[in-house]
Amino acid sequence: MNRPYRSVRILGVRVDDVTMAEALDVMEGMIASGRPHQVVTVNAEFVMRAQRDEPFRVVIEKAHLALPDGYGLLWAARRLGHPLRERVAGSDIVPRLAVLAAQRGYRPFLLGAGPGVAEKAAEVLVRQNPGLQIAGTYAGSPSPAEEDEIVARIVAARPDMLFVAYGAPAQDFWIYRNLHRMGVPVAMGVGGTLDFIAGVAPRAPLWMREHGLEWLYRLVRQPWRWRRMLALPRFALAVWRERMLLRRRQR
Repeated sequence: MNRPYRSVRILGVRVDDVTMAEALDVMEGMIASGRPHQVVTVNAEFVMRAQRDEPFRVVIEKAHLALPDGYGLLWAARRLGHPLRERVAGSDIVPRLAVLAAQRGYRPFLLGAGPGVAEKAAEVLVRQNPGLQIAGTYAGSPSPAEEDEIVARIVAARPDMLFVAYGAPAQDFWIYRNLHRMGVPVAMGVGGTLDFIAGVAPRAPLWMREHGLEWLYRLVRQPWRWRRMLALPRFALAVWRERMLLRRRQR
């Protein structure tokens, strides 16, 4: 795929240097093409997982758009000499896509999250965006045993966008396996975004998001995440090592 934007490498993992406005334009182009596309939301945890999980690295590499979701990526990119211009978080772009969908007549399908969450999120999005048509909602699971049934639902609904909330990396692998069977122009893993929209889980205050502290808010509210959060200091250390190696090469 020819990409009208620059991509950078952070610890060998591809991240696309797009702004929010550019990402929306790219995804609207995907819908116009009618062909299936996968969008991934790359953050520091993705990068560290990709170091030890080659199939996951392949999913990111083959995605049609790899959004820079996470201030850790912006920090790392600056230190490695190829700065990214803007954070484009999945939790921010889904509401923006809903606005665009209401304006253009695109129809999103909400898949995953807990029982009833997708339906609540759909109600909120429709209330916020009069005229928005939701193609469908379904919880299901990322289990391969359910794939045929879920794919059949999505194919029958014929959505323009599919938001999958099974958590990373399960949601990203799920899309990768089924992308061409579904034929959805934009399929994106959205993690906890449907929970935020539905009001089931609160998102970090804006000031914390703007200062790169959303991870701390999640850790305070969900202390069981501490093992996952260990990826962050490991990421910082790996970036520092990469920076030192680059400096030695430049001497």
